[in-house]
Amino acid sequence: MKLSLGPLQYFWPRERTLAFYREAAQWPVDILYLGETVCSKRRELSTRDWIALAGELGESGKQAVLSSLALVEAESELGALTRMVENGHCWIEANDLSAVQLCRERGVPFVAGPTLNVYNHQALSMLMDDGLRRWVPGVEQGHALLTELRDAMQAQGRPMPELEVIAFGRLPLAYSARCFTARALDLAKDQCGFRCIDYPDGLPLATREGRPFLRINGIQVQGEEITDLGPELPALRELGVDVLRLYPQAEGMADVLAHFDLARHSPQPPPRFGARNGYWHGEPGMRPVG
Repeated sequence: MKLSLGPLQYFWPRERTLAFYREAAQWPVDILYLGETVCSKRRELSTRDWIALAGELGESGKQAVLSSLALVEAESELGALTRMVENGHCWIEANDLSAVQLCRERGVPFVAGPTLNVYNHQALSMLMDDGLRRWVPGVEQGHALLTELRDAMQAQGRPMPELEVIAFGRLPLAYSARCFTARALDLAKDQCGFRCIDYPDGLPLATREGRPFLRINGIQVQGEEITDLGPELPALRELGVDVLRLYPQAEGMADVLAHFDLARHSPQPPPRFGARNGYWHGEPGMRPVG
């Protein structure tokens, strides 16, 4: 079972981002996803910078994958995506169907990201014909749904692609053309001042009663809980999961990687670092921290 470091969901300063990935090159992680997936205005690192960083990390023995935006809304964003697809070295994580189309046209292998909304075996088979090599199901797709989809693929006589499940981090729940961070700070989206950079783990949002509820991250809304599927490793292995995705956090990621690296080589499931993921069990996603 491999470990992957999912794309950085937050907006960090350039030097902090580069330092994070220099450190990550020494961690027991097999796959590194690189690129901006949330907001095209976040330009501390350009597309050229991400491609260069992918080349450097690939030389360290990791697989570097370039991740696309979840919402492609402008010609400039499509142009940046085209340059990413045409880099000539890396797979692409397609988080929007425009990325799938570009990869299909150019014969570039791609990972179907969690925002592609693949809910049945027919859609998965179609994407495999287009060049899909690995699939990351959406955050709400739990054990039962994945089992049904796997069985349907087997009945159709088709092998499953590599299966990558989000095992650790705050779950990305929704995206919008509106910037929630700018709205929360009473700013216009086009004059946001890049205030996301002030919140390296997102802007906490509480209920009126003061209970932690969500994290606002630009145009993305996340769950407040840091979910952890570590204790579900026996079920993940039985299901045939190939890759565990861990989303970057501002602090403590080296310890998280060491924890999961030990867990994947152990016959016993590890203690829980974060919260139980209700979605995995077909229940509401929110659960108290374990």
